[in-house]
Amino acid sequence: MLPFCLLSLIATVKAELLQGSCSFDESTCGYTSDPDFLSWTLDPTGHFITVDVQVQEEQGKAVLLGPDVEAQDWSCFRMVYQVIGSTSLQVRKRTDGESFDHVLWTTQSPSDSWLIASIDLQNSTKPFQIVIEGKLGDEEGSSVSIFEINISDKYCIECDFEEPHLCGYTNQWNKYMNWRVGRTEDTTQRDGTGQYMYVDSTENKSFQEVAKLVSPMTTVPMSGCLSFQYQQYHARDRLFTVFSRDQAGQYQELWRADLPENNHVDWSPEVRVWTPAQVDLKAPYPIELVFEVAFNSPNGGYMVLDNISFSPEFCNAETEPTFNPSVANCDFEWGYCQYTQTRSDGSQWRRVSIRPNIYSAGDHTTGAGSFLLANSRFILQSGYISRLFGPPMAKNQKYCLKFYYSLRSLSGRDQVLAVYLYNTDNTNQEKIWTQNENIRNVWIAIELTIQTQKNAQVVFISTCKNIWSCGSVGLDDIKVSLGDCNLPLASSLSGPSHCDFETGFCGYTQDKEGDSGDWMLAKGPTPTSYTGPRGDHTTGLGHYLHIEASLMLPGHKASLLSSSLRGSKEPHCLQFYYHMYGSGTGQLSVYLQTGQENEDKRLWTCHGEQGISWLRASVTYQYDQQHQIVFEATRGTSIRSDIAIDDVVFKRGPCRESADDCFPLLSFSGISNDIQ
Repeated sequence: MLPFCLLSLIATVKAELLQGSCSFDESTCGYTSDPDFLSWTLDPTGHFITVDVQVQEEQGKAVLLGPDVEAQDWSCFRMVYQVIGSTSLQVRKRTDGESFDHVLWTTQSPSDSWLIASIDLQNSTKPFQIVIEGKLGDEEGSSVSIFEINISDKYCIECDFEEPHLCGYTNQWNKYMNWRVGRTEDTTQRDGTGQYMYVDSTENKSFQEVAKLVSPMTTVPMSGCLSFQYQQYHARDRLFTVFSRDQAGQYQELWRADLPENNHVDWSPEVRVWTPAQVDLKAPYPIELVFEVAFNSPNGGYMVLDNISFSPEFCNAETEPTFNPSVANCDFEWGYCQYTQTRSDGSQWRRVSIRPNIYSAGDHTTGAGSFLLANSRFILQSGYISRLFGPPMAKNQKYCLKFYYSLRSLSGRDQVLAVYLYNTDNTNQEKIWTQNENIRNVWIAIELTIQTQKNAQVVFISTCKNIWSCGSVGLDDIKVSLGDCNLPLASSLSGPSHCDFETGFCGYTQDKEGDSGDWMLAKGPTPTSYTGPRGDHTTGLGHYLHIEASLMLPGHKASLLSSSLRGSKEPHCLQFYYHMYGSGTGQLSVYLQTGQENEDKRLWTCHGEQGISWLRASVTYQYDQQHQIVFEATRGTSIRSDIAIDDVVFKRGPCRESADDCFPLLSFSGISNDIQ
């Protein structure tokens, strides 16, 4: 056993377990199975609750409803679970007044032993309910089990290592050197003993070995002061470092023990004291903490770690707050935001709007709003460029830049748009992207991960090499966020409240009884010419739903039903994009279906051709009982009657704008209005 002498003691506040915590020893602690689905079963011997395909003898899902949890500024939900076979497990947060649950976490990865999920619950202003859903596949032996649920009034990265699951901290196993659990006399513990984590150099077989202790992954943005206590022996023969590690596996050093400002103790074999350490932590996207120890000799002694805590206030009052990248967001509906141009350029980016028509697409935001257009005027000049400068972005950050572009002209479309990263001190200009898609009149989504060590700004450049090859290009809906584009926040997991149809129907179903047609998943143009969209609204290259008029007769209908919504006394906003292009286009309607005869309510309707743009509809409605939303498309007079929908979103509260019923276009001029 590692010798241990405690010369100083800093007490820590024990976390309080909240309502909703359960060890499933003798009861389910208020957790109940939703009677509409398969049942969870309390195992009488194994102290866990489970759903087993052999017991249920059928596939499907089981929903576990937790007791109400009181509102907290911050709390940590921790679950010990196991998934076996072709099953999945999902944790959701249900708040009264919302029709949809908020997806917090999900997994489909089977495991040979129990695992730990840690989820930060931020700023809960109302009591909420934890909903756990297990889905069973058809593989023999499939099951999902939950051994323990802890909900505490602390941050998930905090730990005193007293619990058997060690707060979700894991040792990244190494053949020769690892973090281990130690025990010592501790008067702050009721049983007279306490636990800590340690690394012993006597296990070291190679000076290249490193012991890593990894925290749970953060699930919501957080910033503040990280504190911990450590004890070391033979300080000169070891390296003790704290890193952050993002989902892409990229490390950033936060703190190192051998830095002069972090080491104020004259270490000797006789001096073994707890040393407090603090470091400012900025985690705007999911990260893990990695406590890393390496020894320079087999006599390097040991390293001890305990009492990791976090405060939302920075350790140093002079630490700058996390940079807010939303200053670079712009949909150009009300101006250029913080984007600028130089008069010395041969051509300017112009802010324009295009009325819905059958020749040229409108903007991406609403289909009838504003966007920027470059190379839009005929100029008897070659070799000019149009540059659009974004606002400055802070250094030492990782950004996700997302924007939409659309090629407008019939010719000259090769590489008319590029994106550069300029250092604000003008020492470097780096091209980070060049346009290569040549689809006309479709808004294409681009996502770029940017990491810069210096203050920088994004510059959009459109080039006209000569008057015969100039191609006009549109730019819209620029958005910048912190983190990697390919690794979204765990708290932003998609669900039925936000469906872009990229992974299927999101729980929407066809009405097989009263229908004479179906909604179909599509990508790219529809089969019939002069009708339907060229691409989807989400990315331009993804999926959408549509009715194929060539497979239906005039007057035939296709109805798409949402999953069952709980209802609320508060208003909700239904927002979606629709596409109605074709000389024979029929009608698209949205209904609120209550399940009671003669009580269905039409919320919105649109009939006739609306142009080649994806148009946005926003509908505010209120219903306090269980209901469904129905999208009903009616085939028009000819096969040029394809109707499509995409990006269906439900939001709490009324819509900021309301969509009235729409009527057929009276004019197809497609004139661009310069509203600069």
